[in-house]
Amino acid sequence: MEDLTGLRWFKSSHSDGGGGAGGGDCLEAAGLGDRRAVRDSTDPDGPAFVFSDTSWAGFVAAVKRGEFDS
Repeated sequence: MEDLTGLRWFKSSHSDGGGGAGGGDCLEAAGLGDRRAVRDSTDPDGPAFVFSDTSWAGFVAAVKRGEFDS
């Protein structure tokens, strides 16, 4: 397991901080060189997933295209 202590975590500028459509539940991400760590902002001590930059960029592009919209 990778040590993610001391990373600078950030939320999207689109996070509403609570009360809006997202209800304040967000993902946080942190840079790891050529990879990205992602975690649930409501559980900062919980698990984090690590993706290559290529995989992360593909995921973000799919979200922007609406591929995960219900």
